[in-house]
Amino acid sequence: MSAETTDSRIDRLYELVPDIYKMRDADQRYPLQALLRVIAEQVNLIDDDINQLYENWFIETAEDWAVPYLADLIGYRPVVKVADANNAAAAALNRFVIPRREVSNTIRYRRSKGTLALLELLAQDVAGLPARAVEFFKLLAWNQNINHPHLDRARTVDVRRMPDLDLIGGPFERVAHTVDVRRINSRLTVGRFNIPSVAVFVWWLKAYPVTWTRAYCAENAGPHCFTFSVLGQNAPLFCKTEPELDPAQIAEEMNVPAPIRRQAFAARPEQFYGVDRSLAIWAPGWGGYDPNKPIPVEAIVPADLSGWQYVPKLKHIAVDPVLGRFAFPPSQLPKKGATVTYRYGFSADIGGGEYSRPIFDPSPEEIKVTDPKDKSKKVRKLVVPVFYRVGRATGQFQTLGAALAQWEKDDPFDAVIELMDSAVLVEPISITLKMDRTLQIRAANRKRPVLRLLDWQTDSPDSLSVTMEQASRFTLDGLLVAGRPLRITGPGREDGCPPVCGSSVVIRHCTLVPGWSIDSNCEPYRPAEPSLELYNIRAQVRIEHSILGSIQVHENEVNTDPIPIVVADSIVDATNPQKEAIGSPGFAVAHAVLTILRCTVFGIVDVHAVELAENCILQDCINVARRQLGCVRFCYVQPHCRTPRRYRCQPDLVIQAVTEKVVDLNKRATLIASEELRVRPQFTSIRYGNPGYAQLAVTCADEIKQGADDESEMGVFHDLYRPQREANLRQRLEEFTPAGMDVGLISVS
Repeated sequence: MSAETTDSRIDRLYELVPDIYKMRDADQRYPLQALLRVIAEQVNLIDDDINQLYENWFIETAEDWAVPYLADLIGYRPVVKVADANNAAAAALNRFVIPRREVSNTIRYRRSKGTLALLELLAQDVAGLPARAVEFFKLLAWNQNINHPHLDRARTVDVRRMPDLDLIGGPFERVAHTVDVRRINSRLTVGRFNIPSVAVFVWWLKAYPVTWTRAYCAENAGPHCFTFSVLGQNAPLFCKTEPELDPAQIAEEMNVPAPIRRQAFAARPEQFYGVDRSLAIWAPGWGGYDPNKPIPVEAIVPADLSGWQYVPKLKHIAVDPVLGRFAFPPSQLPKKGATVTYRYGFSADIGGGEYSRPIFDPSPEEIKVTDPKDKSKKVRKLVVPVFYRVGRATGQFQTLGAALAQWEKDDPFDAVIELMDSAVLVEPISITLKMDRTLQIRAANRKRPVLRLLDWQTDSPDSLSVTMEQASRFTLDGLLVAGRPLRITGPGREDGCPPVCGSSVVIRHCTLVPGWSIDSNCEPYRPAEPSLELYNIRAQVRIEHSILGSIQVHENEVNTDPIPIVVADSIVDATNPQKEAIGSPGFAVAHAVLTILRCTVFGIVDVHAVELAENCILQDCINVARRQLGCVRFCYVQPHCRTPRRYRCQPDLVIQAVTEKVVDLNKRATLIASEELRVRPQFTSIRYGNPGYAQLAVTCADEIKQGADDESEMGVFHDLYRPQREANLRQRLEEFTPAGMDVGLISVS
C-alpha cells in the first residue's frame, strides 16, 4: 500500500470500483487500491493544476508569477525591471516591483486621477507605506479677496497657539509660509511651499506593540519614576494607527504610525490612552482603582518629565509620551509595581518583538541516536517532541526555571519550552544538553518575553549558560536577553572529535542587548562585554533576524578546525568602532569561518576566514587570516582591510572611477579621500534603543542605498526593498498627479 497522505481524494478512483472487486482486493492485501492510489495521485496533480490555471485568470487569486502577465493586459508598466522569480528572494522583490493590490486597482486609479486622496492610496498600495498628502498652496500667506475669504488658512503665526507651533516643520502643520520658489521634486535643493507643490509624507518606521509587560523603575531618579521600556531608556511612544473611514479622507495623526506629541496627548488623552489604545498603565492596589483595569484616563496627567521635575498630585500619574516616562506621587508609590502596554518604533521585524514570525515545530521522526551501551554504534529511535508552556494564565508552569526542571526530569530527546506572554523573567538559567538532545526555548507568536539576568552569584558568572554535548541542538527564538551574555559551552577537546558533530546552535528573532543593558540615553552600560560567548563549541552556529552585541569565540585553533558561523539579516553591534564585533580575546582572529548575509556590523570583525559576505555594511574594519577562501560581494568594506577577493564593493568602485578619470596623483589622492568619505554609510542612529537604530540616513550616498546585488540597500534592512519601492511610488505619483503640479516624496521617519 502507498504511503499515508493527507489528500482526501487519494481513493477517488478506488471508490468507483465495484464492491466485488474491492472484496477480492481485500483478500489479496489491497494491491489494486495501492495501484489506483498511485494513479489518483497524478490525477490530483493535473486536476489541481487545471484549477489553478482558472484561478490565475483573476488578480486576487493568481499565483505570484502570473501577476506581471495580468498587469500587462491592462497596460501596467513596472518602473523597476522584473526579476526572474526562480528563487524566494526574486519572488519577494517582484511582489514590491509589481504589487498585486496596485494592479487590481489600476483602473480605479485612472478614474480618480487628480484627487488628493488618491496619492495616499497609491503610497499604501504601491509601496505599502502609510502616507499623508499635502497641497502646499493652502499653506501660503496671501492677501485674501474680501468676496471669497478662506478663514481656515493663510493666517499669520499666532505665538499663543501652542498646538499650531508644535506642528511646524511636520506633515500636519497649519501655519502659513511665504513662497519658496524651489521645486519640491528638484534633484538639487528641495523646496516645499510653492504654488504647484504637492507633498506625500511617508512613514518608514512601524509601530510595534508591547503588551502587558513590567515597567522599569528608574531608582536613580527616584522610586516613583518609571519608564515604559523595560531597559530604562527614553523611548518615544508611538500611535496605534486607526483606519481611515472615508476613502476621500486625508490622513491625520491617528492614521499613521507617528510618535505621540505632548500637545496632542494633553488635548486628547482619551484618544491615546486605554486598553485598546496606544498606551495603558496598570498598578494593582494603587489609588483604590480596579486592579483588573488600567488606571482610568481621568487620573492621567500629560507632562514634561525630561528632568523628572513634575510631581503629580495624589491618585494621579504624570505621563510623558515623548520620553516614554511616567511618575507616581512620591508619597503614593505602587507597592505591587506597574505593568504597561505601549508601542515603540522600529524599521523591520528584527530582534525580539511582538510581530508575526514563522514558528518551527519539530515533527515526530525516526532518527539515529547513539547507543547508550555502546557509544560507537547508532540505533533508531522514534522521537516525539514534548512541549512545556510557561505563562501566568495559559501555561503549565509559572516560571522558566520550573519548566527546565521538569524537562531535566523527563529527559526527552526533543523538547520545546514556549513562553506564552510578554513577561519579564528574572531568574538564573543554566542548561545542560545531553548527547543527541534537542531543546528549543521560544516565545509564542506575537509575544516578546524578556529574560533579565542579574548578578546572582559572587563567585561565578551569571550568564545564560548552555552546555552542549555531541549531536545536541539548541534554539533560542523570539526572546530579549538583557543584563548578561548568552554563554554556550561545548565538551572538552581531549577526544579529538571534529568541530561539527551534528550539533547546531540557532538564534532566531532574538535581541541580546549590546552592552548588556542601556541607560536613559541609550548608551551601553558595559560596552566592553560580549553578548554571545562560544567556548569550545562543536556546532554550526546560525544567527538570523536578530540584534546582538559582540560575539566572542574561544576555540583551540591548534587541534581543531574553525567552527562555521552564519549571520543573516541581523545587526552585530560592538558599541564602539575600536572594539571587536566578532573576535577572540587574546588572539589575533576568532577561530571561525564566517558567512554573513544582509547584515549591518558596528565594530571590527577578526575571523579566520570569510566564506561569503554579501549585501552587508561592515562599518568598521574586517580582517581575515585566510584570504584565499571566500568572497566579499556588494558590501561596504573599508579600503585598507584584509579581506578575501572583493567584487563590486564600496568604496572600491568609486576609487576605481577616480583612478580611471584623474591622472594627476595629488588631485587623485584628494578626490579619493573625498569619495571615501562621501560613500561612508550614514545612519539615523547607531545606538540600540532609538527608533531609527541602524536605519540608513536620508543623506546616505546612493551607492550604499542602492548598492546591493539587486539594487536594494546594503545592510540589515535590505529585504525592505526601499529603493525599488520609492522608485515605483515616485513614478506612479508623477503619473496620477494633475498637469502642472509638482509632487515630492518626503520621508518623515
